[in-house]
Amino acid sequence: MSKPIHVTDDSFEQDVIQSDLLTLVDFWAEWCQPCKYIAPILEDIAAEHDGQLKVAKLDVDNNPNTAGTYGIMSIPTLLVFKEGQPVERIVGFMPKEHLMDRIKPHL
Repeated sequence: MSKPIHVTDDSFEQDVIQSDLLTLVDFWAEWCQPCKYIAPILEDIAAEHDGQLKVAKLDVDNNPNTAGTYGIMSIPTLLVFKEGQPVERIVGFMPKEHLMDRIKPHL
């Protein structure tokens, strides 16, 4: 059973860009309440799609370079990466069903 992995500015290239799996990156911060609401949903998605989808979390306060590179202006922002390129941007909290409606076309 897969769980979200924590990535940093230093590990982003290897863990996300070079990943063989579709990767959902959660740009979040400890102080962000909606980020806390979406966290258990992302854990469920990671477990349910083990082998198909990697879920990664990047703390924007501790990793400003990557957040800046992708123009993250509000959190939570979720980016779906396929073959090293962002293919979907989801901003804000949404229920699991709606989130999966945005991710499924890329699986």
